[in-house]
Amino acid sequence: MRKSVQWAVPVAAVSVAAVVAAYGLLRKRAETAGGTYAGSSSCRECHEAFYQKWAPSHHGKAMQPVTQAFVSESLTPMEAALEVGGRRYRADVERREVVEEGADGAVARYALAHALGGKNVFYFLTPLAKGKLQVLPLAYHVDDRRWYDTTGSMLRHFVEAGDQALDWRDPMLTFNTACFGCHVSQLAKNYDFASDSYRTTWREPGISCESCHGPAEEHNRLCRALKPGEAPKTLGLRSWRDFSPDQVNSACAPCHAKMYPLTAEYVPGETYFDHFDLVCLEDRDFSADGRDLGENYTYTLWLMNPCAQKGRLDCVHCHTSSGRYRFSPAVTNDVNAACSGCHEDKARRLTAHSRHPAQGAPGRCISCHMPSTQFAAMRRSDHSHRPPCPEASARFGAASACILCHTDKREEWAASFVRAWHPQSRLRPKMVREGELVEAARKRDWSRLPDIVGYLGQPEAEPVVCASLLRLLRGCPDASAWPAARACLGHASPLVRGAAAGALADDLGTPATAAALFRALADPVRVVRVQAAQALAPYPRRSLDRAALDRLNRAEAELLSMYAARPDDWASFYNLGNYRQARGDAAAALEAYRAAIRLRPDAVMPHVNAAVLASQQGDLPEAVRLLREAWKASPEHGAVNLNLGLALAETGDAGGAARHLRAAMADPACRAQAAYNCAVLVGAGDPAAAAALCGEALAAEPGNVRYAEARAFYLRAAGGRTAEGAAAP
Repeated sequence: MRKSVQWAVPVAAVSVAAVVAAYGLLRKRAETAGGTYAGSSSCRECHEAFYQKWAPSHHGKAMQPVTQAFVSESLTPMEAALEVGGRRYRADVERREVVEEGADGAVARYALAHALGGKNVFYFLTPLAKGKLQVLPLAYHVDDRRWYDTTGSMLRHFVEAGDQALDWRDPMLTFNTACFGCHVSQLAKNYDFASDSYRTTWREPGISCESCHGPAEEHNRLCRALKPGEAPKTLGLRSWRDFSPDQVNSACAPCHAKMYPLTAEYVPGETYFDHFDLVCLEDRDFSADGRDLGENYTYTLWLMNPCAQKGRLDCVHCHTSSGRYRFSPAVTNDVNAACSGCHEDKARRLTAHSRHPAQGAPGRCISCHMPSTQFAAMRRSDHSHRPPCPEASARFGAASACILCHTDKREEWAASFVRAWHPQSRLRPKMVREGELVEAARKRDWSRLPDIVGYLGQPEAEPVVCASLLRLLRGCPDASAWPAARACLGHASPLVRGAAAGALADDLGTPATAAALFRALADPVRVVRVQAAQALAPYPRRSLDRAALDRLNRAEAELLSMYAARPDDWASFYNLGNYRQARGDAAAALEAYRAAIRLRPDAVMPHVNAAVLASQQGDLPEAVRLLREAWKASPEHGAVNLNLGLALAETGDAGGAARHLRAAMADPACRAQAAYNCAVLVGAGDPAAAAALCGEALAAEPGNVRYAEARAFYLRAAGGRTAEGAAAP
């Protein structure tokens, strides 16, 4: 009698964490409960000297209008047009516009309205329909004084896979949507979802005095009322003199991090993780050992900085509040003054410490501990302050400080010297091990799970690495991961506690996990509470006592407020859909997924999850339609191919189903389920092939009883031989 093997339930790879990060997002309302903004010019009355330092700084000029004076002072004519995405573009600096010429000869002109940046490059904004301000396809390199392809410069050159340039009209390059808050002050987005349009305004271009100190009108009133020589009893704004190092770092971090917001407003002095969650090494913008591959996302690496971890170092030790470097050659003759205050012993024996001459670039601490690399024509410095580890660089794809100087050598050459110089080093094997664990978790190589679990329990484990591993554990089929994740809910870092709460959504059926998540709802830091609320979404509420239900309702309100903080972001609606789906509200979930698709038609996962819901509601044609749209956008996506294969099988298209299921097997996250379902599909006609496919499913998820039973069944049907004709072990 033929053994009955059930189809896998067509469930998409649903993620309840935000799937895109806000690139330097810091949203501020024009007026707050803390007072009224007066503008930076009002500060000149008493602070003229500082105003003159701030006004021309990179903070003061983070954004500026493209005037004729700006063009004359900052730009040079473009020598030749560039081809970008099949069109030719030329900057006409005299007319302050970019000219686009299509293959058919059609010409369009885009105004150079605003300039962003200026330290390394200028990006330019042009107004488009519906109030959108878009980054233009031509940018200007400040040092080289040349024009270049904006999006073509943003390739990350990943080791595992390639990257391709975005179209310059992509929403990721829409200023209102993705990058507004770090270039202007007191911005009001004024987004209307119904028309998908903006009426965006801001009080000042650039990062103003009040961006860091809060509304100044009350401060101005108090100071003007003082008698000569009288000191104010209260300042009426936020003074950084009383900030702890953590408060200083938290105030700088929102504009210098890859993150996503939890609230609509952040005020300097407040706790960073009450308002933001931080993207870590689960993202390929970082190498597995924690080096920048994308933009200079400083705060993630800063949290890996041994000096910062001691709690005494903050951003303004090295940088002024206007963004200048305090220890530049123009200010001090000691290029190592930033470090020698705490590391005098190493500064006194620099040649012995560095194994390099004390003169020249190798004699600078930052040459080895803050190597400078480039992305999108912008210089970025490694703020983790860790020593060079060419062994890790060779393994995980980021250039070490050694090879940045010794450009004619290879990482393996440098690694041999580092091993010889530091044979007893604890840091080198630690960095290599951390990179190996992150890399294994990225590839879903659960043979390393015991090592990952062991690492999470070590007192010296890096919080950023722990958070990365916990996030990468989502979907892990091995239940031995969850006790370690539960233990991380007691970690000192809210970043780790929040990541642990998110990971434990996969273990909600374990009473100890549910109890731990309910305790996390009362965590003092918001990021932990909202992650716990997300994880508890499917938990039945009828059995909860009043106290537990109240905690859950309060955390859920914070979670829903987080989703609402970015009404123009497709990921907010996608994650809201995930939450509504987990709560059992299919109609609300489908509405949220459709909103996400409307904002981002090429976003894959909203299509997949909407298709799953359509299938569950009996609308198979709609499910197939949605999945085909997703497949056109991303033909190699594992979840798309898995679900499209399952849907086509239900329609009777066995050939199409098999093709998509086999394509899904290339994705480690989908390999087991895709291989098993493909085995079911081909099993009646080719039991030997089905046995081999079940073997692949078992290799991806060892110990899965269903896969083991199916393999045994098909082996018996095939006479004990695999598809290759060999006897099964």
